[in-house]
Amino acid sequence: MNKTTPATVPAAEAPAPLKSAPSRPEPRPERSTGSRIGELVQRQGVLAVLLTVILIASFVYPTFASLDNARGVTVQASFLAIVALGMTLVILTGGIDLSVGSVFALGGVLAAWASQWGFFAALLVPLVVCGTIGLVNGLLIARANMAPFIVTLASLLAARGMLLAFTDEGATTYLVPKDSAFAELGQGSVWGFGHPILIALALFGAGGLLLQRTSFGQTLFAVGGSSDAATLMGLPVARTKILVYTLSGLLAGLAGALNAARLSSGVTIVGVGMELDAISAVVIGGTLLIGGAGSISGTLWGVLLLAVIQNLINQIGSLNSSYQSVVSGGFLIVVVVAQRYLARSRRTT
Repeated sequence: MNKTTPATVPAAEAPAPLKSAPSRPEPRPERSTGSRIGELVQRQGVLAVLLTVILIASFVYPTFASLDNARGVTVQASFLAIVALGMTLVILTGGIDLSVGSVFALGGVLAAWASQWGFFAALLVPLVVCGTIGLVNGLLIARANMAPFIVTLASLLAARGMLLAFTDEGATTYLVPKDSAFAELGQGSVWGFGHPILIALALFGAGGLLLQRTSFGQTLFAVGGSSDAATLMGLPVARTKILVYTLSGLLAGLAGALNAARLSSGVTIVGVGMELDAISAVVIGGTLLIGGAGSISGTLWGVLLLAVIQNLINQIGSLNSSYQSVVSGGFLIVVVVAQRYLARSRRTT
């Protein structure tokens, strides 16, 4: 009897997988017009105010627009600009440096004292000492997790104490040799522009490139935005903070040395309150005091605005220099209130 083998039923073929449409990235939400205008005001609003003040002052006081007056304003502003450049880097990380005024004065005295041994000694001594002060600030803040306000306040007192001890409580004034190369650095000019102006512009150009075109600049913004998040991203948070405080000390010392070369002496009473002027210029220039946002160019416009206000008060004649503090404080309050309003409007858009 023949056995019939059952017919094999072919296995059902698995259905071909459906080809899914390629995923498209979700379009980024467009920023509102108000948000873009607010960002523009924060970045370039101080420039508009500066140009408006210059325009009005030029019409009211003809001597204000003279070339000699412009040179005097910019030379005087160049020292604060160099100090404010270092302050910008510090504030971008969410810190503060209250020691720059005393370090500026100490750098000037050290430069005048060392100028008797030549040009390089007059520059090297203040840079080494002032850079070391900044380095100590950075190490205490980044490694020991101490508050920047407390650390730099202690450095302010220490640097001023070193200055007084070095000059016998201000009784000794060190002079820069006349017709020396170091004196020429502060008093000479190129095409009518003083050397301090050219040095300040070169430093700001380098600072702008550092901030916008290097990974270090992006790290500054990240650390200022959130130090914890930057640490989780693997960024060198501690090393960045140490570096910015060291740069702040170096720049303050350099500004003090240039000022000593211009005055041909190490004046002990300079730099008092300079840290507040530097902070004001940085904040007026659009850099957030909490860190994470700002620009180098804004700081430059902020410095020039403060210098123009001071010169305009001098042009009036009937007002003393104390009114500059009143006007600068008013500008600072307006800018801080505007920054808070713009930040709140961005969160709601």
